[in-house]
Amino acid sequence: MRGHRVRMAKRKGTAAERADKYRLYEKAVQDPEAEVEFISTTFRRLRGRRPRRLREDFCGTAAICCEWVRQRRDNEALGIDLDPEVLAWSQRHRVPKLKNGQRQRLRLLHADVLGVQLQQIVDVIAAFNFSYWIFTDRQRMLGYFQGVCRGLTADGLFFLDAFGGAEAVQTQKEVTRFKKFRYIWDQAEYDPISGMQTCHINFRFPDGSRLEPAFSYRWRVWTLPEIRELLEEAGFSRVTFYWEGTDPGTGEGDGLYTPVEHGEADPAWVVYILAAKS
Repeated sequence: MRGHRVRMAKRKGTAAERADKYRLYEKAVQDPEAEVEFISTTFRRLRGRRPRRLREDFCGTAAICCEWVRQRRDNEALGIDLDPEVLAWSQRHRVPKLKNGQRQRLRLLHADVLGVQLQQIVDVIAAFNFSYWIFTDRQRMLGYFQGVCRGLTADGLFFLDAFGGAEAVQTQKEVTRFKKFRYIWDQAEYDPISGMQTCHINFRFPDGSRLEPAFSYRWRVWTLPEIRELLEEAGFSRVTFYWEGTDPGTGEGDGLYTPVEHGEADPAWVVYILAAKS
């Protein structure tokens, strides 16, 4: 019996070998319920109506899309991503958990957000987790923003995010502990002349095994003035920054974002950006 248990343990492999990197990513860096609530609440406050149609660019596992169609019976979502592997993962693991009516209001599209031709005009377009930073030159970024502007209704809103601060351009690793794994954000390289940065997401497990890298990114660190200027040039009439508040007890972010005219010189910050057509 002991030999049988040893053979079974060998077949199971290490925690890293058994891990699903997409599930780990969702747990470590995403909060679709909070982001959908932020989008819905902000849109209603500014436009006086509920947004119904959402497009999620660089959608990955389509967590936001799935949450969107769960929220209301008439909500529709379109998720776009260039990676067929992550879209296939979503079709296997996320879409089947939706009710039949919800699945009918969700569409996942394997396409490049720069070149895709869409007839559908939506109320909201979201590009979170700094994914649009893969456009590393001004013309490509402007072209992307122009396409987003064309894809929105007259009162549509574009939601995106950015990070910055002195620590954002340092080579460093940040470790966050979860119950069954450690999440490591690795800023491996940064070139101050080009603004290009290489980052990795790594996972480590209690048995000593590692998933390194689970994901890698090569992008340009864009500043907020650059992003605002490009959005305005693309046709958006107003750009607003939503800054995170501080928990007085911990000194850390409290998860509450409010519109501001001026930011704070924190060593590391994350901000939501809202671009309005009118």
